[in-house]
Amino acid sequence: MSQHVRGVVARAKGDPVRVETIVVPDPGPGEAVVKVQACGVCHTDLHYREGGINDDFPFLLGHEAAGVVEQVGPGVTDVQPGDFVVLNWRAVCGHCRACRRGRPQYCFDTHNARQKMTLTDGTELTPALGIGAFAEKTLVAAGQCTKVDPAASPAAAGLLGCGVMAGFGAAVNTGGVGRGDSIAVIGCGGVGMAGIAGAKVAGASKIIAVDVDERKLKWAERFGATDTVDSSKTDAVEAVRSLTGGFGADVVIEAVGRPETYRQAFYARDLAGTVVLVGVPTPRMKLELPLLDVFGRGGALKSSWYGDCLPSRDFPMLVDLYLQGRLDLDAFVSETITLDEVEDAFARMHKGDVLRSVVIL
Repeated sequence: MSQHVRGVVARAKGDPVRVETIVVPDPGPGEAVVKVQACGVCHTDLHYREGGINDDFPFLLGHEAAGVVEQVGPGVTDVQPGDFVVLNWRAVCGHCRACRRGRPQYCFDTHNARQKMTLTDGTELTPALGIGAFAEKTLVAAGQCTKVDPAASPAAAGLLGCGVMAGFGAAVNTGGVGRGDSIAVIGCGGVGMAGIAGAKVAGASKIIAVDVDERKLKWAERFGATDTVDSSKTDAVEAVRSLTGGFGADVVIEAVGRPETYRQAFYARDLAGTVVLVGVPTPRMKLELPLLDVFGRGGALKSSWYGDCLPSRDFPMLVDLYLQGRLDLDAFVSETITLDEVEDAFARMHKGDVLRSVVIL
């Protein structure tokens, strides 16, 4: 039978979110119902509320989540009731041209649950990133459930579902940061901090944090930054070059998503270095670079979508690093809140007062 639970819904563009009763159906073939234990408040959820993703209101928000599988539908074998899982928004298909080439992290046909969760009047909900985890329970495709070590804190593990994986993967998977490399991270929000943490785990020798907020630069040191640059007071490109012997960093991560910071990243890298764009731009933004500079500087200009991750491979590994004390996921959790406090958490996030607020259920 379907279940009635509480969930955070965005009804219309810009309207404050509110907690409403959500109807969660029994899982169908290839689906699972997950009892949510924790869910991070991500900028993407705010983008949904503001109509920045699409206009498919009403939205059931929340996607950075961990919880326990409660029910599975027919044909599900990879997870079973009682499994502790982190939810992901890229359930790979196994059949597209990327999957057939052995590159499932680039799957071109990822999927979500086929059934819809609804309001009590039957109005269908659009779950954020196909998850909708600001709710006591949610319905997802079973492939969106990645089983991890249950010894991990749900509040910490859930953050792997989006921001931490995006930043960590941008450094390690997309940027290929390795031992002895230098890296600069422009933009020290949650994703940028995860890039810094990833670079530390990978053995980078020089990790430069760049931001305009002194508080974030202080936080960056906790995650592994060896140097900080306040780009509101100094030229970021010149500062990064100065800190790398005049050459520029081997890898520069742009975690803001703006043309001006991308240009900084482009010119702050060494010859044959790599730029990784993980910050999300808006549709109207344009980038202009001298084509001769693109040619003459060589190297690689990459975009990182979800940290080029394969959840089944990367989530358990990062949880193991966390349990070994090598990746401080707890440091990303600025505060824990309830479902009723999500709207206030959006305001704190928008002001830059927190890295992550985490809803505990």
